[in-house]
Amino acid sequence: MKAIAVYPGQLNSVHLEEIPEPTLDQVPGGKGVLVRVLKVGVDATDREINDALYGNAPPGDKHLVLGHESFGVVEAVGPEVRRVKPGDYVTATVRRPGQSIYDQIGTCDMTSEETYYERGINLLHGFLTEKFVEDEEYIVRVPQGLKHLHVLMEPMSCAAKAVEQAFEVQRRMRVWSPRTAFVMGAGQIGLLATLILRLRGLDVYTFARGAAPNLKSDIVTGMEATYVSTSERSVEEVVKEVGKADLIVDATGSSHVAMGSMQYLGLNGVLVWTSITGGEHSTSLESDRINLEWVLGNKLLLGSVNANRGHFESGIRDLALGEVMYPGVLCRILTHPVDGLENFQQMMELLEDPSALKVYVNVSDE
Repeated sequence: MKAIAVYPGQLNSVHLEEIPEPTLDQVPGGKGVLVRVLKVGVDATDREINDALYGNAPPGDKHLVLGHESFGVVEAVGPEVRRVKPGDYVTATVRRPGQSIYDQIGTCDMTSEETYYERGINLLHGFLTEKFVEDEEYIVRVPQGLKHLHVLMEPMSCAAKAVEQAFEVQRRMRVWSPRTAFVMGAGQIGLLATLILRLRGLDVYTFARGAAPNLKSDIVTGMEATYVSTSERSVEEVVKEVGKADLIVDATGSSHVAMGSMQYLGLNGVLVWTSITGGEHSTSLESDRINLEWVLGNKLLLGSVNANRGHFESGIRDLALGEVMYPGVLCRILTHPVDGLENFQQMMELLEDPSALKVYVNVSDE
């Protein structure tokens, strides 16, 4: 069976690997679900693993199968599976539990252990292959009416968690009713965060470099949010016009922007970082001023990574609502398909293309 894999730690080692076909008995207790892979989304994480910035192979293997954004159809299930059946469209969560209490209660995305387990990223093989088997606990059903959005389920779960965590932590305020949100970056996470915040009724300003009109600006305005090109209008100018934000979600992949966003947050606000930056960049800030404003302003910085089953489910519900509220907008995120696992080099090249909003691999036909 074919799979796209890398040798972790080895620069530009992406290749086609032959791996054994999975079987249901790999999951104990009759809880296995056999999934035929239809499509897999790829993003900067896959590129950075191929750049040898992070990632580790499972114990006993030299290779790591890539791909953490899955979409497929159930082919067979174990005798104890109740949540899905053959023929269902599904996605799969990414993080798997370790030994901490958070892992054991279903929140492995919040593990307190240094070692974490993520399919296609760290110590577990991913989904860029023809079939996989997984415990039903980590399989999430996708409504047939959303199959055209396929690989958006995983990035949507990350955006859903980021916003949910901001609201959850703000229960400290007793009453928190944010009106204005800034989303830094208009990649897939930024656009999906824009959707979620609009569905919550916030005035959303989504910042990106490209001058409008462009695809990203069309998607943002299609969700009745405001697109701001930082090449034409600075964040400071927007702040002067509408005030500081109650909630900021950084999804740029730039530590400079992530850190700089601290100065645009209003009183009692939350700044959520979702980006993983694997480089060695440094930046300077007016630390005394920021420290003073943040302490006196009861401001909060929150890191959010990965997602658990609940976030996948809430994200799918928001995708369904988004399809009704803004028909035809979300599918425009899916820009660059790659046909077949054998075209892995084209996949990697597209991940370097700034015009490629969402790259995904068509693994098999329905």
